[in-house]
Amino acid sequence: MTREMTGKCLCGSVIITVTDAHDPSVGACHCRMCQRWSGGVFLCFEAKPGTVGVRGEVARYASSAFAERAFCPRCGSHLWMRDTDSADAPYDLMPGLFDAAAGWPLRSEIYTDRAMACVSLAGNHERATEDEYEAKNSHVNERN
Repeated sequence: MTREMTGKCLCGSVIITVTDAHDPSVGACHCRMCQRWSGGVFLCFEAKPGTVGVRGEVARYASSAFAERAFCPRCGSHLWMRDTDSADAPYDLMPGLFDAAAGWPLRSEIYTDRAMACVSLAGNHERATEDEYEAKNSHVNERN
């Protein structure tokens, strides 16, 4: 999908603009860290760093040795998760910030064996258990 898209946090203090092509589908993560951060399931879509513009104050938290999670320091809205070990790492943006994302399909789901009983995502999309995902992503050692 190519077109400018703007999203905002709950209070409107942070405005995020995506100005180029991005994947108009959503990924879901059920790892324990994402459950703690989101309250259940983490949802995101990827956008390249050169296409993401951010206005407003953003707080960042180093949630692991290789990633940060960003949020609005005023209202607490979650904004993105991003690997910090590479300058060209994409943003994993929160789709709920963007009105345009309301109709996007679910692309993938990881840590499916750790999903909370109240979260069951239907549909025909890629799925991976903890062991399957970590076997393909050796930099991740979630076990917390």
